[in-house]
This record gives sequence, structure tokens and C-alpha cells, in this order.
Amino acid sequence: MSIGSIQRQSMIYLVSTIAFTIIGFISTIFFAHTLGPAPLGAYFLFMAYFGIFNLVADGGFGSAAVKRISEGKESNEYFSAFIFIRIVISAFAVSALLYLEPYFKDATASGIFFWVVLALVVSVFSGITGTGVYGTGKVGVYQLSGFLETASRFVFQVAGVFLGFGIAGLTGGFIGGLIAGGIANFRYLDLKIIRFKFYHVKNLSSFSFWIFLTASGSLVFSYADTILIGFFMNDAAVGIYRTAFQLTSIATFTTLAFHTVLYPQISNWGIHQQLTKITNSLGRAFTYSLLLAIPTCIGGWILGERLLYFFYGSSFTQGTSALYFLLVAQIVNVFMYLGTMCLTALDRPREAFWITAVASIANIVLNIALIPVYGITGAAIATLLAMTINAIGVLLLLSRIISIKFEFKSVKNILFAAIFMGILLLGINYFLPFTHVIVLLAVVFIGAIIYTLVLFKLDRQIHDEIRQLCVSMGIFWPTWL
Repeated sequence: MSIGSIQRQSMIYLVSTIAFTIIGFISTIFFAHTLGPAPLGAYFLFMAYFGIFNLVADGGFGSAAVKRISEGKESNEYFSAFIFIRIVISAFAVSALLYLEPYFKDATASGIFFWVVLALVVSVFSGITGTGVYGTGKVGVYQLSGFLETASRFVFQVAGVFLGFGIAGLTGGFIGGLIAGGIANFRYLDLKIIRFKFYHVKNLSSFSFWIFLTASGSLVFSYADTILIGFFMNDAAVGIYRTAFQLTSIATFTTLAFHTVLYPQISNWGIHQQLTKITNSLGRAFTYSLLLAIPTCIGGWILGERLLYFFYGSSFTQGTSALYFLLVAQIVNVFMYLGTMCLTALDRPREAFWITAVASIANIVLNIALIPVYGITGAAIATLLAMTINAIGVLLLLSRIISIKFEFKSVKNILFAAIFMGILLLGINYFLPFTHVIVLLAVVFIGAIIYTLVLFKLDRQIHDEIRQLCVSMGIFWPTWL
């Protein structure tokens, strides 16, 4: 990972992701204490329905357009073709949703149906501008606009809930964030709308078909458990489960950063057959993703129940057992998410689809079998098992194209430092009474410091790389560290 642009963009994305994840945590804490689990569950169902129909509206053409635009050939033509296709398919998706309204009684009863339709309309603008900026390699702009979208959503949602609008405040704030992010991307959009030819649509379609199918499988991992919990249980159970899931998202910071930054880079390297760069970068991405995912998992096992209690309230501790399995799932997600990204960027969307399809079917079957028996814990187990199937399959397929590199020495050092941290946290958890959230946060901070110091002592390469990156970006680095 000696490529300066990747390091810089990864750091920007990591910092922005940390920032808007903190914003998300703070807002969810406020909503949990103000509204309770059931309205939160209705909002998570809104997100699920929007995600499904937005996927239909995009049809996989967004990723296909990023792929073709990033190749640097006839970018304006492909962008123009994408705009035309997106508008047409979005009109179809909204029409289909309006036609199917009688079948969404839960969405109509909770008041989220109208907001789903409005969000789909707004997403046309935000999707087009985001695709254009991301495809031209302006990853930093794309990242910062994502931060603006999240920050704006937070402000609008908090204001809406504070003024007593309830679920309407949450859904309306989400749409406000979409508009803000779209405007920010539009400001830096250099691509022009020009005449395109049929073969541009054809080239996008041939790639987008498999992208769409693969994304459909990914959507199963994102929303199948949410919808099925809502079907077998209730909105409150959805709120508790998704809140626990959100708490595990801290483990995904670096994974999301490398996914976003590496996709256009690997796409370009693949075109020029620079496979060694892909192998080295992917291997390093695995390591730095596990650097956060493993200690988060171990720390979450020890402090998870207390985190749910102090952050969200006593009713949310019902999600503790589900939290344990979801933390492990985030470790597996490192390999599934980055591996699928790499397959797609290397123009192998068909292979990515088939393994995702198998894992998605397994996810649905497992959720149907386990939720009625084990509740939200069953949904977490189903997610973990299905992700494991997907991760193993995608790495096997990827190994046929490039060499898969695992930095076992660094991973061993990460695991040892995390276990050492966990042992100390167990001792603190046993002897120290947790009477206030400040005490809990202090323990979390101490655990993070212990883990970092032990890891830097064991792995000087990671230490030197992080130090060099911080110094080069003007971030203070203590001389004693």
C-alpha cells in the first residue's frame, strides 16, 4: 500500500466514516430514549423497503457506470446513457410500488409508505451525481459528500423528532440528507450530458445485469433479517435487533474505507493486468480491516450488554445474545465484502453473483427456520452462517484469478494484542462497578489504548506505516510511541 493516493483517500474515508458513525450513534441513542424500540423498528423497515426498491431503480447500472467511466473511455457517453436508464427504471420502480401499495399494509399502517416513494424519487438525483463523481475517481469528494449527507440527515432527524414528528421526522430527515449529499456531488461533477449510442446502453446492460443480481444477494444480507423479524415478530424486535447491529458497525470502518477506495483502483489495475498491485493491496486491506474488527469483537463480547444498557436503555439489552453473533459476523464480513468487491472490479460479476445467490438463499432459509425458534438471536446466527458461506466461496473464486495474500504474522499480532486487551477488560469488568456511562466509556478508552500499545510493540511494520501516514498528513504523533 505504498501508493500515496490510496493512503490519502483511505484516511479521508476512514475519518469521515468514523465521524458520521459517531453521529449515527449519538442520534440513535437520542431516538432510542425519546421514541423507544417500536418507532425505531418502523424506521429500519423504511430503510429496508427503500433499499430494495432503490436497488430495482438502480438496476445495477450505477456500479456498471462507475466501472465504465473509471476506465476513461467515452466517459460522458456512458454517463449520459446511465442517466437515461436510471430515470426510466426509477419511473418503473415507483409505479410498481404504487401499484403494490395494498400489499404493504404494515408500511401503510406505520406511515412510512409515502416516505419510501418520496425517497425513491429523490434518490434519482443523488444517485446520478454520486455515480458521476465516484466514477471519475474523485473519491475524496464522494467521501465528503457522504459525510455531509449523514450530518444533514442527523440534523434534520433530531429536529424532526424533537418537534414531535416521530417516525415522519426520521424518514423526512433521511430524505433531507439525500438532497444535501446530491447537491454536494453536483457541485464537483465534471461529466457532461451528450448524445450516446445504443452500444453504450448495451455495454452497461451486460455488466449491470450481474451487478444487479449480486447486489440483490447483498441486499438479502442487509435486509432479509429485518423484514423477516418484522414478519414473525414486531417493530420493537426489529428496533432492538438493528440497534445491536448498528453497534457492531464500528468494526467496519476500515473495511468500508478500503472497499470504496480500492474499487476504481482495482478496476484500472485489472484493465492493465497489474495483478501484483491487486494482490498486495487486497492483502493489506484484509490486515487493516481485521486490525479494527478483531478487537471490536472481543471487547464487544465483554462489554456488550453494558453498552446496550447505558447507550440505548434497558429494553435494548434483549439484543445482547444477538450482538455476540453479529460481532463475529463483522469479522467474516471483512473477507466477504472485500472479496466480492475485488471480483466485481476485475469484471467477474457473474462469479460474484453465483456465490452470493447461494449464500442469500441460505440466509433466507436459515432466517425462516431460526427466527420463530430463537427470535432475533436466530436472525444473527443465520446472518453469520450465510456470510461465512459467501466469504469462503468468494475467496475460492478469487483465487482462480489472482493470488490471495494473507499477512499471517500481522494478523497473529492483532489477535494476540486483542486477547491481551480482553483479559484486562475481563478483570476490570469483574472488579469495577459500572454505575455511569462515563465509567463505561473510560473503560472502552483504556481498552483501546492497551490494544494499540501492545500491537505497536509487537508489529513495528504496522506502527511505522501508521506513524508515517499520520506524519505525512500533519497529524500529531507522540515521540514516545
